[in-house]
Amino acid sequence: MTQDRITITRRRFVAISATVAGAAIAGLPMAAAAAPLARWHGVALGAEASIILRHPDAARILAACRAEIARLESIFSLYDTSSALSRLNADGRLDAPPFELLELLGQCGALHTATGGLFDPTVQPLWAAYAEAFAGGRAPGAEAIAGALGRVGWTGVSAEPGRISFARPGMALTLNGIAQGYIADRVAALLRAEGLTDVLVNTGELRALGGHPDGGAWPVSFDDRSGAASIGLRDAALASSAPLGTAFDADGKVGHILNPKNGRPAASAWRLVSVTARTAALADGLSTALCLMSHDEIERTLARFPDARLAHLA
Repeated sequence: MTQDRITITRRRFVAISATVAGAAIAGLPMAAAAAPLARWHGVALGAEASIILRHPDAARILAACRAEIARLESIFSLYDTSSALSRLNADGRLDAPPFELLELLGQCGALHTATGGLFDPTVQPLWAAYAEAFAGGRAPGAEAIAGALGRVGWTGVSAEPGRISFARPGMALTLNGIAQGYIADRVAALLRAEGLTDVLVNTGELRALGGHPDGGAWPVSFDDRSGAASIGLRDAALASSAPLGTAFDADGKVGHILNPKNGRPAASAWRLVSVTARTAALADGLSTALCLMSHDEIERTLARFPDARLAHLA
């Protein structure tokens, strides 16, 4: 069963006001002689993506960024059957895995520990069980959920430089809760190596190098339908997760963030959880896991990460 059956309800809750013309951004000075901002808009792992920068060689730099995004998608995509992740899921093992996959799995392990097991990329069998059931117009039964849970568990993943493997047949990974942030980090590293300092990378999650080229921070506003809120983003990352941002059912009531402990969708009252951190991968993974937590649990988890902050909770 493919993921194409998913019903997208409220996919994006964050408006990046920095994408409008620089002169129209309130409070940001703009020098009359400044070169125009260069922008790329596209898709990364199924999410709307963009890069905003100012550089005399912007066309070449943006082309290199697009190539890097495509290369990383060939590792992390669940839709591309030839991707490294898809081959791992199909075969239960992957010899000579790409460095980036190993690196990201290392970050997943750290997040799994810090979140008490709530961040767990092995929930893919659960995800598939929900997708298949709702494609047939019904919720998955207790037996289907129990069967999927038997193939979930981070301790069943072995990741070494020469091989990644699963301990049990039918296990599979989804990196949708962290890979978009990781790609933002890798693109930002490429841009930093080019000498750029004031850039905004959006691969579904945000990574800012410096601030806006015309001065000030990158203005980011939240639209969670409960009121307007905004922050300034500078030299930091921001990621947002919404339990009902993607739903399995046509009514938008059964969310896509699943609890690896009981197999059920996030039961919290949160509509939107946004986190800032030093890296977009960390912010991405945390925002996903925090959707499954109470307010007290969120505070205890974030206390383990000195560079992470709760930017918005509604």
